[in-house]
Amino acid sequence: MTVQILTAENIQLNVALSTKEEAIRKTGQILVDKGYVTASYIEKMLAREELTSTYMGNFVAIPHGTEDAKDLVKHSGISIIQAPEGVDFGGGNIVKVLIGIAGKNNEHLDILSNIAIVCSEEENIEKLVQAKTEEEILSLFAEVN
Repeated sequence: MTVQILTAENIQLNVALSTKEEAIRKTGQILVDKGYVTASYIEKMLAREELTSTYMGNFVAIPHGTEDAKDLVKHSGISIIQAPEGVDFGGGNIVKVLIGIAGKNNEHLDILSNIAIVCSEEENIEKLVQAKTEEEILSLFAEVN
């Protein structure tokens, strides 16, 4: 059985987030709820954030687990939370798009590079922040699937 890396159900639009921790927990919870990872993966995402921020610039953060979290990943998957109001990731870095990643084996590297390609275009970030439907976001990431 192949599990799709990104589906409309993995995307939440217009989410209000008050803290970085809440943002990471919600991003991880989608991965848990959709069966990509075990519940303990969320703690590994928070631990990863402690090591170094997953803020990438351009209002985007890519929370993911630590190196030792690999055995908690059942299938590669991506969750996306759009938070148009933004959430502070520290140091004045405001995040409006969170992309949670779980990579099985070494697939996270491919997933990351695809996300980096999408997010390197500022107009794409703008589209992610402004998107009114999950489909608009899915079409931007069509190459990732």
